[in-house]
Amino acid sequence: MATYNLALILGNPLNDAEFLLAKQTPPPKFGIEEYDSFVDSGLWDLPSKKLDLVEGELEPGSFVIEGLERTSLRNFDFDSAINKVLEQVGFKANDGGEWRFLKHLEEAEFGPGLPVHTVYISGKLLNRNQNLPGLCKWMSIQSCLSWLVDVKPSSDRVGPLVVLGLINDSVHSSEKVNTALDYQEYPPGVIIVPMRSRTAKPFHTTNLVVFAPERVKNKCKDYNFVAHGDALIVDPGCRANFHKELLKVVAPLSKKLVVFVTHHHRDHVDGLSIIQKCNPNATLLAHKNSMRRIGKGDWSLNHISVSGGEDICIGGQRLNIIFAPGHTDGHLALLHVDTHSLIVGDHCVGQGSALLDITSGGNMTVSR
Repeated sequence: MATYNLALILGNPLNDAEFLLAKQTPPPKFGIEEYDSFVDSGLWDLPSKKLDLVEGELEPGSFVIEGLERTSLRNFDFDSAINKVLEQVGFKANDGGEWRFLKHLEEAEFGPGLPVHTVYISGKLLNRNQNLPGLCKWMSIQSCLSWLVDVKPSSDRVGPLVVLGLINDSVHSSEKVNTALDYQEYPPGVIIVPMRSRTAKPFHTTNLVVFAPERVKNKCKDYNFVAHGDALIVDPGCRANFHKELLKVVAPLSKKLVVFVTHHHRDHVDGLSIIQKCNPNATLLAHKNSMRRIGKGDWSLNHISVSGGEDICIGGQRLNIIFAPGHTDGHLALLHVDTHSLIVGDHCVGQGSALLDITSGGNMTVSR
């Protein structure tokens, strides 16, 4: 079984290019001053609600959704979910015109919980509410893109429902990866493929990050870079029975490939040997403490030891290496500067707390 959510794409009756976004509720306070004093920037996304499955025969609803009858989703209570979303953004049921089923997306397997499915329904509002709630605004794909690709400190951000539901289908970002696995591209150009790995329970996968920008403005002229490349792979740590999928991802990438590992644990490096066989010109970047723990059978080719603070250039875009010890004494993070996207390795695991590997120098005191 999976968790199902409804995301509504509500069109502006006065501007065909605009749709409605709702400001997302920030996470709860923890009662820790250092944490609670941090003010995050606003996150805006498509208004959404959980979809409930109705047992037995579902009575005909007040919302007629074109195309839904051809799917297997007919036993979900769309009427209730749509009404709740409209109420959330200050509209009523009769403010909507024709409704249309757009698509049904299954989220990639990021965590131990139930898989998440999102159903996208579009509708053109008939009444432009001049008194939108303060937590709503009209946006276009182009304005959302500008928020995504040129992030300013403390500026508003766009959530994944907009990107996965609208932007990735309407603009050419990166070349999509060659894999049958479910993956996520958020923000555009940064592709995350959860791959089965020898990770710790309750998890089953490690995120493989693929970054291969195309035809972008070169922003690497004024920096000294420790490495250059046309494509980047981060943490190839899949199990042996997924090496064929990893090979399918790596083989089409540029021969000028940079491989970055956040740390040396097997669930982050198990696929290195496949990459070096496929692309002997690739360069591996890792902290020196990680590098000395990575076996020659995993990587015996060109490598560069980094310690944090260095920059790398991938396809004309800058990424900054950040020393982030704690989980291990060689743990690194990687910041994509333009979009302020931070790849954190095992410092943020989605559920519970990351382990401190005391056999590999894991120690929170060194990260203070």
